[in-house]
Amino acid sequence: MMRKQLAQLPQLARGTDAAMLLLRLLVGVFLIHGVWDNVTSAARMAEFESFLAAHHCPRPHLAAPLSVYAQLICGGLFVAGLFTRWAGLVMAFNFMVAFVLVHLDETLREQFPALVLVAVSLVLATHGPGRYALDARR
Repeated sequence: MMRKQLAQLPQLARGTDAAMLLLRLLVGVFLIHGVWDNVTSAARMAEFESFLAAHHCPRPHLAAPLSVYAQLICGGLFVAGLFTRWAGLVMAFNFMVAFVLVHLDETLREQFPALVLVAVSLVLATHGPGRYALDARR
């Protein structure tokens, strides 16, 4: 019995809520940082729209601001731990679309950031934000 406990490290489970907080903060701040230039600069938003058009995205004039503001809002929700599961679903969808549109023909190394964002978003959607979140207070 002692060997099984030692092998599975059950004491680490006490850090789950802190780990989820760290994950939410890192991803949330990353998402906000990644789109802030598009939010504050019409030229950068137009550049992103052109990028999407070059990758054959349907309606890039709508898709660009939709993706940017989804990332901005969901990033803020991740940081706050509010509506975390919904934000996780939205971001998983957003980055799956990005993966299919932009990254399919890339190497695994180039695909990795989009895939990690899909995976992290799914973890947050399925596991929730942890105890240190506004969701836990409601």
